[in-house]
Amino acid sequence: MKKAITSAMLFSLFALPTWTADTDFAFKAIPITEHIYSIVSPSFGLPTPENRGWNSNSHFVVTKTGVLLFDTGSSESIGKGIKKAIQSVTDLPVRWVINSHSHADHWFGNAAFSEAEIIASSAALETMKAHGPPSLAFYKRVTKGTIGETALVHPTVLLSENQKRTFGGVAVEFIFSNDGHSPGDLLMWLPEEKVMVGGDVLGSDWMPIVTGHGNVPGLIKTLEMVAALKPNIVLPGHGQATTGASVVRDAAFLSRIWQHVQTNHKQKTAEEILANIQSEMGPQYGTAYKDFNTDLERYVKLLIQLQA
Repeated sequence: MKKAITSAMLFSLFALPTWTADTDFAFKAIPITEHIYSIVSPSFGLPTPENRGWNSNSHFVVTKTGVLLFDTGSSESIGKGIKKAIQSVTDLPVRWVINSHSHADHWFGNAAFSEAEIIASSAALETMKAHGPPSLAFYKRVTKGTIGETALVHPTVLLSENQKRTFGGVAVEFIFSNDGHSPGDLLMWLPEEKVMVGGDVLGSDWMPIVTGHGNVPGLIKTLEMVAALKPNIVLPGHGQATTGASVVRDAAFLSRIWQHVQTNHKQKTAEEILANIQSEMGPQYGTAYKDFNTDLERYVKLLIQLQA
């Protein structure tokens, strides 16, 4: 039982670096377009007492009749900080919340928005119910309680694949990620402005986030599909806003490294595979991703494990 709980909690953390976080809790609403904003966490990596577990981004759209929020942060207190940032921009209420996926840092803030319609996929909801309580205990322990008290508030509306909706006059298309990062990942596409909001399926500064319960071929397929849409702006779950060029880069990188591991994991040791990848891919990607050299060994070992 203890092993199962530990595994469940680690799903949300498996592929993240562990460097020390900044601790700026200003919760600034950064304008992306005339009515789209981002709230970017200064932290990336594991939850700590210093970052209070806040290590992921939230994004919101101000519509004619209310606010559409994508991801709510890692605790009720973080969610309240996000709400204040939204209120600095508009007096309109948060009417709709999208949970991109089931990892704690993206939905534990739901309690601050319990009056809203909270939307996710059925697979994400199932995982939230199974992993939520042990993940909350884990967050409380590793942050030494700095996340505060948090009630687990689950999504109330479930999306079907390729579903489209209009929120306050804003057209939105939902894209399922083929369980690429985790079961039931959602991306939000705003076609009129060509803005893609992607949770942890999309990144900017670091290598694509692969997890033990994701689907790497599915993630590659989704990245290629997003790249084909040619988004002008990409809003990731971690890191700074970027463009479609980052998605093209990530799709090519992950496809190449996955194929290399698939081809060689039975004939070569992990050390040999790592050395080959460093030699072949380091010159191209070593400066494209933060912490490339320090994270690559862990990354390759996880990809090898996923071959089993």
